Amino acid sequence: MTEHKSQRIIDLPEARSPISQSKEMNDEIDFSVLFAVLWHAKWFIISCTLFFAIVGGIYAFMKPDIYRADVLLTPTTDDTTSQLESVASRFGGLASLAGINVGNGYSGVQKALYAIQVLQSRKFIGNFILKHNLLVPLMAAEGWNKESEKLIYNPDIYDVKSSQWVSEEGSVIKPKLLVAIHYFNREILQIDIDTETKMITISVDFYSPYISQQWVNWLVEDLNHEIRLQDMTDAQNSINYLNQQILQTSLADTRSMLYQLVEQQIKKLMLTEVHQEYVLKTVDPAVVATGPVKPRRLLIIAIACVLGGFIAVFIVFVRQLIINNKINNNSQQ
Repeated sequence: MTEHKSQRIIDLPEARSPISQSKEMNDEIDFSVLFAVLWHAKWFIISCTLFFAIVGGIYAFMKPDIYRADVLLTPTTDDTTSQLESVASRFGGLASLAGINVGNGYSGVQKALYAIQVLQSRKFIGNFILKHNLLVPLMAAEGWNKESEKLIYNPDIYDVKSSQWVSEEGSVIKPKLLVAIHYFNREILQIDIDTETKMITISVDFYSPYISQQWVNWLVEDLNHEIRLQDMTDAQNSINYLNQQILQTSLADTRSMLYQLVEQQIKKLMLTEVHQEYVLKTVDPAVVATGPVKPRRLLIIAIACVLGGFIAVFIVFVRQLIINNKINNNSQQ
């Protein structure tokens, strides 16, 4: 009896519910049907993918080349600033009135970060555009002629022969400086700060590799000059104020303190006159780019191919779904 029961248990096939069997069959049927639908429409999918690839390629090669020039900078450091802060911290209130920073606070890194904020300001960029006459190339250029090494200007925006701005109606219209500033900050200028090394990279993207290099060099020069002028003005104002206080006091200790402050401000003033790379020192200068950084044409074409394939598959499935619905409706009728 026991052997008979054990034999029945061994010979019993693996139990599977009708629901699971039906689900597996449906899955196999669905995948086979989907593959059959796609295989039947393979030439449509291939044609659609090729069409999108061609359109993407045309778009990619119609876009002008953009070249990048970048410069690697490091914040400058000097002993005069720390000496000045040490002296000023001993005479707090009066030093603050003289416009001298007291305590921890204006290291080379901090001054460099302040300079970067100045670089991105509307005032600095606006003055930079006007000083170097960049409004025309910035707002009217649309490419670069490699043979003549000259910018290509949009004739609908700027008339090179008459050197005038032109609107659609033919009247003279000059772009607003604020628009050029926003465009420069958004499309041309890029700033990257390494939080670990405190190194700063300033990049300029433009149609010409030579102009990109020139602009990024101008930016660094003008920025150092701007911060140098600010510190020069502050130091001179502090010296004038301290000299007035010296004339007004008769206490020997106070006069000695004031003379020390004046001495440190004079050292600071001398530094502003001597150092050309006043706040940012060049580590790796900008060079003329040998190749464009944009547009990334292969990536554009690849994205176009993928997009075309997805759209083609979607159209095939929708079309097949409509056909199936019509067949089901006809069979029910």
